[in-house]
Amino acid sequence: MDHGPKEGDSAGAAAGDAARGAAAAAAASSSGGVVVQVREKKGPLRAAIPYMPFPVAVICLFLNTFVPGLGTFVSAFTVLCGARTDLPDRHICCVFWLNIAAALIQILTAIVMVGWIMSIFWGMDMVILATFCLQEVSEMKEH
Repeated sequence: MDHGPKEGDSAGAAAGDAARGAAAAAAASSSGGVVVQVREKKGPLRAAIPYMPFPVAVICLFLNTFVPGLGTFVSAFTVLCGARTDLPDRHICCVFWLNIAAALIQILTAIVMVGWIMSIFWGMDMVILATFCLQEVSEMKEH
C-alpha cells in the first residue's frame, strides 16, 4: 500500500524533499547531533504571570497552596510594581487585570477542586519563572 503523495501533490513532495534535505544537513553537521528547539506557546492568562523575585514567588506559591487564588492576586500587584511578563506589547493595567481574572477563576472554581489545583500549578509556574530570572541575573554578573 503506497502512502506517498498523490498525483499532482507537489506540496507534499516539496515538503518531503525539504525534510530529507534538513535531515541530511543535520547528519552532516560537525557535532554529529541534531539540535531541536521547542518553544511553548502560552495563552494570555499564562503569559501574564510575572517574573518575580524568588522569595516573593515562593510566598505566592505558599499562599496559592492554602488559599486558592490569593498568591495570584498578590502577584497581580507585582506587575504594577514593575515585574516583567511575557506580554510586553500589552499595557500594564491590562496585564494586571488578566492576573486578577486568573485569581478570580481560581477562587470561583476552588469549590470543585479545579481552582485549587490550578492555583497550585500557577504558584509552581511563578517559582519556575523566578528561577529563570535568577539564572539570567547570575549570568549577567558573570560577564
